[in-house]
Amino acid sequence: MLVQFEKYQGAGNDFIMIDNRRGTYNTLGIDQIKWMCNRHCGIGSDGLILLNEASNADFEMDFYNPDASKSFCGNGARCVVAFANALGVDSSTQTFHAIDGIHEYTLEGASIGIHMGDVNHIEFFGEDSALMNTGSPHYITLSDDLSTENTLAKGREIRYSVPFKKDGVNVNLVQVKTSHEIDIATYERGVEHETLACGTGATACALFLAFRNELTRGTIVVNAKGGKLAVRFVRNESGFEHIWLFGPASNVFNGEITLL
Repeated sequence: MLVQFEKYQGAGNDFIMIDNRRGTYNTLGIDQIKWMCNRHCGIGSDGLILLNEASNADFEMDFYNPDASKSFCGNGARCVVAFANALGVDSSTQTFHAIDGIHEYTLEGASIGIHMGDVNHIEFFGEDSALMNTGSPHYITLSDDLSTENTLAKGREIRYSVPFKKDGVNVNLVQVKTSHEIDIATYERGVEHETLACGTGATACALFLAFRNELTRGTIVVNAKGGKLAVRFVRNESGFEHIWLFGPASNVFNGEITLL
């Protein structure tokens, strides 16, 4: 099978994008997806996204991690919005369908924003660590100095610990710069490695800071290793709502590959 694809990146997260509005690639198999995402034997990416037709939104985002597991992906969502816009996909509703339901999106100059789901539960482990789900589960822990941290080792230690070994968890190390700005490093399940950024992780870390600082609304700047993101939020009695993730997304290259 010959597959036409494009490569997009958002704050260093890179994704294989495939236009599947005609159903051409409905027969893509798990092993083929893993092979394309492999950085040594295939194209290489932090995930693969099929852009499908949707009856209740502008399009559907069908996202696969490099191990072919499925979840919501914040930076992948921003990239697929850029991809759909470049393809000229109708944007009359400015919504897309993902594994966790309908999301709104907006384009503000070079920045693409997506409406994240509400967060109504945060589980704390002492004062410096917490667990929350922002479309994907994230463990957040404070760091005094990210430059001295081994994110891969720390991430694997937590991800494969007894509470998370079965289902997995993303692990984020956070260094606080100001009351409204943080640096982060992220280990992603499904990728099973450190990535240059993570949209759902950036969102979780921003809300973690907002909760600790008792912020009621505003914008948190999140500096990932691959670029700058921003998270807008409003706090309510049970958690957070009106959560938006903003950041850049761009085309890297286009190509085709023959699947054996």
